[in-house]
Amino acid sequence: SRLQRSWKCAGDVYLLGATNSGKSTLFNTLLRSDYCKSRAPDIIDRATVSPWPGTTLNLLKFPIINPTCDRIFRRQERLKEEATKTEDQLSSEEKKYLNQLKKQGYLVGRVGRTFQQQKSSAEIDFDPDTLSYSMDEDPRDAPKKLEEREEFTHNEVKDARWCFDTPGIVKEDCVLNLLTEKEVKLVLPSHAIVPRTFILKPGMVLFLAALGRIDYLEGEKPAWFSVLASNLLPVHVTTLSNADTIYEQHAGQEFLKVPMGGEERMKEFPPLVPQDITLKGIGATEAVADIKLSSAGWVAVTAHEEEELLLRAYTPKGTALVVREPPLLPYISTIRGARIPGTPAYRTKKPPSFVENLRTTGIR
Repeated sequence: SRLQRSWKCAGDVYLLGATNSGKSTLFNTLLRSDYCKSRAPDIIDRATVSPWPGTTLNLLKFPIINPTCDRIFRRQERLKEEATKTEDQLSSEEKKYLNQLKKQGYLVGRVGRTFQQQKSSAEIDFDPDTLSYSMDEDPRDAPKKLEEREEFTHNEVKDARWCFDTPGIVKEDCVLNLLTEKEVKLVLPSHAIVPRTFILKPGMVLFLAALGRIDYLEGEKPAWFSVLASNLLPVHVTTLSNADTIYEQHAGQEFLKVPMGGEERMKEFPPLVPQDITLKGIGATEAVADIKLSSAGWVAVTAHEEEELLLRAYTPKGTALVVREPPLLPYISTIRGARIPGTPAYRTKKPPSFVENLRTTGIR
């Protein structure tokens, strides 16, 4: 809607960004929306959505629809009508699609179409010869006709403006560059991330697989560390005295999971390098900063007000470690269940998904 209001058909549109940032998913969504000419979804190839960086090798494109006043009006009328629906009023197909989206994210929405190409009814070719065969013959299958690929007409594209999907920009300091395809699939989330919160005392260490480590070196009180990363990556908490031994024994093994491949894999994998971080807490319910462990995920740190913490964070050599202040989700540590007795972990809690363009029933 914003593109149609501000950019209209002034020129082409390019989707640019780092690898695995969601460009191809966005391209495929726009392709089946009111941003695209009505006949285009049946003609244009969909972009490849893959966890492997650099899978969009060609400049895929679709023609942008001209947002005339009449089209914008008809689109707004459709959106108003759909906003009055509840989830119970959706078709079984739409419900199934929404439930799939809810597994993937917390804020979801339906992308519909106002302008659709009317498809002609399919004609059935009948060949009586295929039913003629003797008693000692098997029935013959009719030869399959090659489907003719639809093409745009000259008038449809002569003055068209296009929306392009592009290959991703590879970040040099990204941990994904060091991983195999199997490892990348574990690191990149395919479902909505469920926050995992731990309470650590000074002298304790948190591992995110074998891709990141945070040591709580100095502080007066316990602090909360909320991990936001793929649900498939293991988190392990240990003591400072045992941390080096755990890494040496379990990096490359199932216990820490990524990287995988044993001693041979770890010989070629860069060592973890440290960076000291000093933080001052702002309250027991609000995180003071995120420690971003390259593209493996981040850890939100929550500490008591005015409490000074000395941390030491590690990522593989050559990858980026970033302290993000203010944090992206400052109250993430409050999304948790009860403390698991005898451990530093809290039970996980997945918030309900919210569908943006549907009328809700009851109080949320």
